[in-house]
Amino acid sequence: MTEKGNLPQFYILPVVLNRDVHAALTISESPARFTFAARAQTVVIASVEFFDACRQFPVIFTRTDDGRIVPLALMGLENDENLFVDDAGNWLGAYIPAYIRRYPFITTDGADGQAVVCFDEAFDGFNREGGTPLFENGGPSPKMKEVIGFLDDYFIRMKETEQLGAFLAENGLLRQIDAQANLDDGRSYALNGMLVVDEPRLAQLPDADIVQLFRSGLLGLIQAHLISLRNLGVLIDRKAGKTS
Repeated sequence: MTEKGNLPQFYILPVVLNRDVHAALTISESPARFTFAARAQTVVIASVEFFDACRQFPVIFTRTDDGRIVPLALMGLENDENLFVDDAGNWLGAYIPAYIRRYPFITTDGADGQAVVCFDEAFDGFNREGGTPLFENGGPSPKMKEVIGFLDDYFIRMKETEQLGAFLAENGLLRQIDAQANLDDGRSYALNGMLVVDEPRLAQLPDADIVQLFRSGLLGLIQAHLISLRNLGVLIDRKAGKTS
């Protein structure tokens, strides 16, 4: 699951950032670090992240309620588990998905169709004393400009990601699989309903389509996804308490 109720994953009290209301607001690193993501078994990733993510997580696909195909980084073997966050909230992997790095900020569509920056008021790094200001001299601070740039790029990258999902769906290149993760101590975990690329069907595409896939960059993304599935072993090792 990537969302609970009508709120995006992780966000509890999202509000629109307002330069007047929040003029004195500052941000610091949360003492809890990445604890907010400690129960995230999966998180959405953009296609541009595949080459980094495939070294660490299984990259799988899911179908949203509105029928879109989106990629996910699989970070745990059971619900409400993220094997890449320890009890102190530290991130244990080499790569942190952009969706997680984006928190506590997010964008939504404004009344005029333009993106509006929001933030999660529940994030404990916000305060009005100390920290890095979000606004200076009536406008965005350097920190806020950096955040806005990241949010804008994230929006663009997720739009690009939709192209991959649409291609896979339109060409019937996805299949549903169930996997079983078995630990040496006898524990076993079922991972059901994952969508992955159907390699035999991919191999049956006409040569012209394969060439176009290569030139568009989509073939490389598909290969990164397929390679990433071997990282189920990484999750098993982490679950067993081994370093990886």
